[in-house]
Amino acid sequence: MYFIINVLGIAVFLAIGVLFSKKRKEIHWRSVGILLALNVFLAWFLTSFSVGREIIVAAAAGFNWLISVAYEGIAFAFPDWVHVPQMNFFTSALLPILLVVPMFDILTYIGILPFIIKWIGKGLAFLTREPKFESFFAIEMMFLGNTEALAVSSLQLKRMKADRCLTLAMMSMSCITAAMVGIYTKMMPGEFIITAIPLNVINALIVTNLLHPVKISEEEDTVATVTDGGKQREPFFSFLGNSILGAGRLILIICANVIAFVALAKLIDMLMVLIHPSLTLENILGCIMFPFAWLMGLDTTEAFKLAQYMGTKLVTNEFVVMLNVQDILGEFSRHMQGVLTVFVTSFANFSTLGMIIGCFKGLVDEDKNELISRNVGYMLLSGILVSLLSAGIAGLFIW
Repeated sequence: MYFIINVLGIAVFLAIGVLFSKKRKEIHWRSVGILLALNVFLAWFLTSFSVGREIIVAAAAGFNWLISVAYEGIAFAFPDWVHVPQMNFFTSALLPILLVVPMFDILTYIGILPFIIKWIGKGLAFLTREPKFESFFAIEMMFLGNTEALAVSSLQLKRMKADRCLTLAMMSMSCITAAMVGIYTKMMPGEFIITAIPLNVINALIVTNLLHPVKISEEEDTVATVTDGGKQREPFFSFLGNSILGAGRLILIICANVIAFVALAKLIDMLMVLIHPSLTLENILGCIMFPFAWLMGLDTTEAFKLAQYMGTKLVTNEFVVMLNVQDILGEFSRHMQGVLTVFVTSFANFSTLGMIIGCFKGLVDEDKNELISRNVGYMLLSGILVSLLSAGIAGLFIW
C-alpha cells in the first residue's frame, strides 16, 4: 500500500507543477515524459548498483580537488580562516568563486568552454529536448553549485532573454556544491546523498518545464563567446583582471543578500513567537508539508517527523537537519532514511533565495533582475517540488 501511495505522491507533485504553471499550454510534455523516465532509471540504477554511484563520486572528487586548490589561495591570505575544524560559510562556499570564475572565464576566452557547452549541450538537448545551454547548465550546476555555475555563465546570462534567466534562477534552487558532498556523506547515508545529486538535476529541468516553459528559436539556442557580434577580443590580462574584480564584487553581493534574508526570516520568527511560543516558520511549514511527507509512502508517525524536518530545512538549511538526525537516523525505517536524506540534499531554502538574487544582481541588467525578484515564490516552489520529486522517485526503490 505504501508503494502505491509513493507513486501517487509523485503524480501529485507533478500535478502541482502543472497547476501553478505560468503557461500550461506550452508545457513540453514529450520532454517531461523523457526526463521522468530517465530519472526513474537513474534512481533504480543508483540505488541498486554501486558502479553508478562510483562514477558520480569520481566526478565530484575532481571538483572537490578544484575547490581545495582555491582553499590554498585563501589560506595564503587568511590562514586562520582555512586551517580550522569547520570553515565558515563565507570561506567555504563564497571565496572559492575567486578561483572558479576566472578559471572558467579563461576557458571561455580561449574558446574551450563554449566548445564543450555546445557539444555536450547538443547531446543532452537531443536526449532531454531542452535548449543546449539549459541542458549543460544542469550538469554544470550539479558539481559547481548554484552561485558558481551562474557566475561562470555570466557571458551567456547577459545575452539571454529574461525568461531564460528566470528558468536558470529556478533551477539554481535545486543543486548542491561538489565541495559539500564529502561533508554530507559523513553525516547521512552516502548512497542516498549520491543518488540525490543527479535526480535533482533532471527534476530541475522537469519542474521548470512545468512551472515556466519557455520556447526559443534556433537562432536563440546558441552558446555565447567573447567575440560574438564581431567584437574585438579584449587583451587577456585586462579580461582576467575584470573577471577577478567581477568575482569579488559578486561575493560581496551574495553575502549581503544571504545575511539580510536569514536575518529577516529570524525577525519574522521572533515576531510570531510573541503571539504564541509554538508559532514559528518551521512549525508552520512543518504542518503545511505533512500531506506531502505522507505521500512519500510513510506511516503517519514518520510522515509527521519528516514534515518537521522539511520545515526546518526550508527555514534554516540542510546542515541543521543533518546534525539533528545523524545520531538517530538508524531508528527510522530504511524508506524514511532514504526519502529524508534525498529531500535534504539540496540548497532549497530561504537563504538560497538571497544568494541567487544577489548573484543575478551582480551579473545581469535591471530588467532581468526585476523579473527574477518578482518570481521569488516560483523559485522557492521550484526548489521544494524538485526535492519532493527526487525523494519520491528515489523512495520507489528504497524499502
